[in-house]
Amino acid sequence: MSWFKEDKTDFVNVNILDNFYQTSSFYPMPVVLCSTVSENGLTNIGSYSLCFPFGISKDHYMMLISRGTSNTAANIRKNKTIALNFIPFDKAYLKNAVELGFPGETTEEKLKESIFTLIPSSRSEEEKVEGVRYPEIIKESVQIFECTVDESGIFKYDGPEIEAHFLLRIDKIIMQERYADYLKEGEGFPTLPVDFGYRDSKQFWFSKHTHPYAEPIPKSKGVDTDSVKYQVDRMEGNVKWHPDSYKKLVKVPRVFLKMVISKVNEAAEQEGVELITPEFLDKVNEKRR
Repeated sequence: MSWFKEDKTDFVNVNILDNFYQTSSFYPMPVVLCSTVSENGLTNIGSYSLCFPFGISKDHYMMLISRGTSNTAANIRKNKTIALNFIPFDKAYLKNAVELGFPGETTEEKLKESIFTLIPSSRSEEEKVEGVRYPEIIKESVQIFECTVDESGIFKYDGPEIEAHFLLRIDKIIMQERYADYLKEGEGFPTLPVDFGYRDSKQFWFSKHTHPYAEPIPKSKGVDTDSVKYQVDRMEGNVKWHPDSYKKLVKVPRVFLKMVISKVNEAAEQEGVELITPEFLDKVNEKRR
């Protein structure tokens, strides 16, 4: 079935309605099953798509928007904890996600409908805070962000009470090992669903993304300090880099950048160096000559 109309390509005005992201536009969103602890101690599962990165450097946050009266909102306000479970594309999973997102049902009713497997939080005893209740997580997930609500005051929402906005500090990210390997290797992706929201008062619309392709950075752009920092932040180990050190690697060809950083980190670990400085890089470079 083709919806494309070749003879209607001029731009026209569209009324901006409530829930504009799905009523007045085509806005691709993730599918996130939010697990929280209900008043009786059971883990509640709610389906959400208005969940996106908010703070991405130094402090890492997600923003979640929900109905102000939802079970999820009530549980977050009370317990301050939540797990964001990103499920893979599977029509049975998405059908159940729609059922779990239906408002008005109790946690017990949702658990009876759920086809997902709940397992304990991945937090170790050392990572837990005494007296805090942590929700179970969904075993079928591709990846999970375990979060706590940020109450430092850096974000405050004064809009209508029908909406609830939660700034969630990401405490840890876990994912299936095969997908973690994709991150390390720099290629490969899980098959995640895309949600286009609720339309025509009857149904939710989802799609399956096609296989991602790579678009190389133009050679003329070269490697800048941001590119170096990006690669440094994704290397394993406990060695830290001083920001001034990034400048030392801007002339390294992009294809060799990861290897060079790995060798520098290895040299630092062998010498017991915890912070890589420009001087240490000069020392390493001198040994290579």
